[in-house]
Amino acid sequence: MGRSIQIMDTTLRDGEQTRGVSFTANEKLTIAKLLLNEVNVDRIEVASARVSSGELEAVQKITKWAKEENILDKIEVLTFVDGRQSITWMEAAGAKVMNLLTKGSFNHLKHQLKKSPAEHQSNIKEVLDYAKDSDITVNVYLEDWSNGMRNSKSYAKEMLSFFCTSPVEKILLPDTLGILTPSETFDFISEIIEEFPDCHFDFHAHNDYDLGTANVYEAVRAGIHGLHLTVNGMGERAGNAPMASAIAVLNDYADDIELNVNEQSLYSVSKLVENISGLRIPANKPIVGSNVFTQTAGVHADGDKKNKLYFSDLMPERFGRTREYALGKTSGKANIENNLNELGISLSDEDLKKVTRHIIELGDKKETVTKDDLPYIISDVLNQGSIAEHVKVIKYVLTHASDLQPSATIKVKIGEEIIERSAQGDGQYDAFMNALKKIYKQKNLVLPTLLDYSVRIPPGGKTDALCETFITWNHGPKGLKTRGLDSDQTVSAIKATQRMLNIVTTI
Repeated sequence: MGRSIQIMDTTLRDGEQTRGVSFTANEKLTIAKLLLNEVNVDRIEVASARVSSGELEAVQKITKWAKEENILDKIEVLTFVDGRQSITWMEAAGAKVMNLLTKGSFNHLKHQLKKSPAEHQSNIKEVLDYAKDSDITVNVYLEDWSNGMRNSKSYAKEMLSFFCTSPVEKILLPDTLGILTPSETFDFISEIIEEFPDCHFDFHAHNDYDLGTANVYEAVRAGIHGLHLTVNGMGERAGNAPMASAIAVLNDYADDIELNVNEQSLYSVSKLVENISGLRIPANKPIVGSNVFTQTAGVHADGDKKNKLYFSDLMPERFGRTREYALGKTSGKANIENNLNELGISLSDEDLKKVTRHIIELGDKKETVTKDDLPYIISDVLNQGSIAEHVKVIKYVLTHASDLQPSATIKVKIGEEIIERSAQGDGQYDAFMNALKKIYKQKNLVLPTLLDYSVRIPPGGKTDALCETFITWNHGPKGLKTRGLDSDQTVSAIKATQRMLNIVTTI
């Protein structure tokens, strides 16, 4: 059995200090239930005392539910050295565990509180006595502890000594400004645990230098007993150490430890908090970002297919996710084959090459193609080869400007002859058709009239990378319907028109 590390999630308190984020009482309750019941964190910090009536209502809802579930001791609230005020608020909220905010650096003590260490300790002792009378468990934050260890270590250790001989359950060590390096984190925590072996210490990392996860890992190596994390790394400024990344790193790299967190639920809680907070997850955010289990380069997909060459311990299934193979300009046949296999579609090598070329062309236009677009691309590519090309639109220029009539200049090859004509119209496609009519009139060929024109995004496609144009022509007793597919609506209409020309034109 390894050393147990307690995980406290502070998304609902410190995470809510993210600019522009505010949770309602019901939203806090929903997130709290998911964190404790499914993600299985050990504790949650849900609010700051005395903030607002809405905050009080939220804590009351959470503590009422937690009491019914017999887990009230897992609900914690940030409180202040303010005599009985925070205690009174805690009693009204129904909370039984308070995280008392005290000063961990002499700089904060001197300039913010303007008190001596003895005065500060006296004020803290008063709050501790009130908490004992109210049967409230006390943990203490040493605010700015990291700067305290850097610049006023004797003061920081004086406070630690004071708390280790006081009725305090846990001492919480915050890197308040996110200034620690990994080596400092290891050295400071190792030193403290060696000097105060009988005390419980939590580490609270911020991410200002993007070192939050690295510092969490070093804190565990140094012997820390608990960690404070937030969903999606939410928090003030650059945020806190992110839950998903920290848990993955610890599970894979920290020796002889035990975590209760359920990795399978990390993605679902991430998406819930994203939706409720309105704070979007970057696509490349480790573990929970939309791109992190997606291979784009064809060589990577080929390696996965042959011997899982680009797999690591970070398998998406651990987090309730699946591996994807992106389609775009760097896609190779392996990417496309992997997607086709998932759709149950197989193609010949020649057809696969055609589809690959078409997807790369779309990628060059910076279009995003999804797996759901593939059947429509395949249909378009295969149909192109089913009709002999007597007529080909070689080049065209379409113009549209304010207060000027749209115009088109087109160059069309009919048989071996190439003809160029220009025309204007009510729109770009109308101008194209008027120019085409001039060419067909010159060749004494009959051009069917257009009966119906409709455009749609392929159903099932999740992007607007493609649009389908269906045109019905007045040809024969039943008419003729042709289809064009492209990322541009007018171009897809031109493709549908060229298909019609090759069906009706005989040379």
